[in-house]
Amino acid sequence: MGPDGDPAALGELLRSRRARLTPAAVGLPPGARRRTPGLRREEVALLANLSPTYYTFLEQGRHVRPSSQVLDALATALLLDAAERQYLDVLAYGRPGHLASRPAPDGRSEPPAEVVAVEVADLVQRLAPHPTIVKGRRWDVLAANSAARELFTDWEARSPADRNLVRWMFTDDQARQVYLDWEREARAMLGRFRLATAAYTTEPSVAALIAELLRDSPHVRQWWPNHDVVSIGGSGVKRLRHPRLGPVEFTHVVLRVADHPEQTLVTYTVRTDGPTV
Repeated sequence: MGPDGDPAALGELLRSRRARLTPAAVGLPPGARRRTPGLRREEVALLANLSPTYYTFLEQGRHVRPSSQVLDALATALLLDAAERQYLDVLAYGRPGHLASRPAPDGRSEPPAEVVAVEVADLVQRLAPHPTIVKGRRWDVLAANSAARELFTDWEARSPADRNLVRWMFTDDQARQVYLDWEREARAMLGRFRLATAAYTTEPSVAALIAELLRDSPHVRQWWPNHDVVSIGGSGVKRLRHPRLGPVEFTHVVLRVADHPEQTLVTYTVRTDGPTV
C-alpha cells in the first residue's frame, strides 16, 4: 500500500458494507423490487450527500482520495462501527504517524527486522508466572516467557519463520485445544490482525503471510473477503485450556511499546472473580 492508501480495497469495503444494509435500516423507503440485496449506489450517495458519480468512482477503486469529511459521511451512511471507521481511514490514505516506516511506493521494500528492546524483554520475563508475549507488526511473537510458552506453544522451539500468532491460530491443531471458543476467538483475531496490518499489505512479508493464510486455512478463505475488522482493545477475558490447570478464564491486558508502537505486549492473569469455566 502506497502513501495514498489502497483504493481497490476501499472500493471492496464500500461494496460489502452497502450490500449488507437494507433501505429500512437507514430510514429509506423500500422502493422498487431489487435484483440484488443491499442498498443501491445512488442511495448511499444520497445518504452521504455525495454525487452518485463520485461515489461510483470510490467503489471502482479510482484514485480520488476522499477527505476525512467524506469518510465521516460514508461511515454514517453505511452504519460503520469504530473499527470499520478506522479501517476506512487506513484504506483511504494510511494511518498518520506510520508513514515513515511504510514501504516505498513500489511496494517492494521491507522494513528492518524487528527487535525487542532489552528492557521490554526483561519485563516479559519478570511478569512470569503470568503468561506474557510481545508481538510485532505482522503479529510475529518476538518474546515470550515460560508461562506463555507453556500455555500456548513453545515459541522458542519453533523456527523464527514459524513464530506467527495468526498462522498458529489458523493452522495448528494445538490452538483449537487452547482456545475453548476457537471459532469466535479466531474470527476476532483475524479482524484485529486485518485492522493492524491494513497499512502494510504491500510489504513483502505481510503480503506473503496473508497469501499463506489464504492458502492454508479454509476459515481465512471464507472470512477474509468480508473485510471484517475488530478494534484492538486494551483488556478482555478469554476462556483457555491450560495444560496443568485445565479450562481457565484469563483476563488479559494489551500494552503498546512506547518506542516501537507497532509492537504490543499482552499479559494474561488467571481470573479469580469470575464464573467457573
